[in-house]
Amino acid sequence: MSNMASAEGSTGRKMPAIEHKLNITEEEIPDAVRIIAEQQGECPKTNQEKIEEFRNYILEHKDCQPHRNDDNYLQKFLRTRYWKIENSYRLLCNYYKFREDNKKYYEKVRPLDLRHLGDDDILTVTPYRDQLGHRILIYRFGRWRPNRVTVDDIFRATIILQELGSLEPISQIMGGVAIFDLKDLALEHLLHLSPSVAQKMIALLVTSMPLRTAALHIVNQNWLFNAAFKIFKPFLNASMREKLYIHGSDMSSLHKHIYPEHLPKRYGGLHDDYPYMLWLDMLEQQCAESEIQKDMEQLGFIFN
Repeated sequence: MSNMASAEGSTGRKMPAIEHKLNITEEEIPDAVRIIAEQQGECPKTNQEKIEEFRNYILEHKDCQPHRNDDNYLQKFLRTRYWKIENSYRLLCNYYKFREDNKKYYEKVRPLDLRHLGDDDILTVTPYRDQLGHRILIYRFGRWRPNRVTVDDIFRATIILQELGSLEPISQIMGGVAIFDLKDLALEHLLHLSPSVAQKMIALLVTSMPLRTAALHIVNQNWLFNAAFKIFKPFLNASMREKLYIHGSDMSSLHKHIYPEHLPKRYGGLHDDYPYMLWLDMLEQQCAESEIQKDMEQLGFIFN
């Protein structure tokens, strides 16, 4: 496990603590995030009533049948959609439709067997948050070798990270940001980026998971980017297009959104790289000490 106390960055701003650990308790929500939660519609005095209203709404409409309807589970859908009942219900239905249409990404999948994605450093989540409290998901598509790692495995790993992130109250409130690093993107990669793949990726990042994506950042794109973007663009709604930022190799542009104290060195930041495997190590350890494994096994994942 990797841990480091907060330190002062080069600009005098505080460096975030590095910790491969999920913040799964309500007690871990910082005061500043609690204020934001209230601005999003959360109210300690009425939360229970709102959750009960949502539970009854689900029972009345019957468009989907969630495998759980306890308070903690329903609350993460409400938080993701700012406590608006109809929007939260639409998200819940989208989530279960995605699961039904893509069972192979959940059922009998062993998260701890996906270490090869970490070996190639194709994707990871930083073990620290940005200055606003977002988790940072980083894809390095140029490092992807389709003959070694399938598209399906990238989806499985993404889903696992999203499902784990959705267990964190801080992330339920703040959401996350994604960085798509397109350095060395090649034609061999484009051949695997079909509209179906693009639609599923957008579903995971935008429409069908109980975890909000606050921004998508494109960096180091080359001449192939326009071709790739044409595949993705039809699936981006107006709201998501406003959250899409294209920076090229200008890291100062990225720093306007994510401070260097919260980025790896390759993006002009101050951090070393922390591979995906460290999250799997955490998962193995923290699962044994909490309800995480039970939550994941209910979705079809296998740990034994």
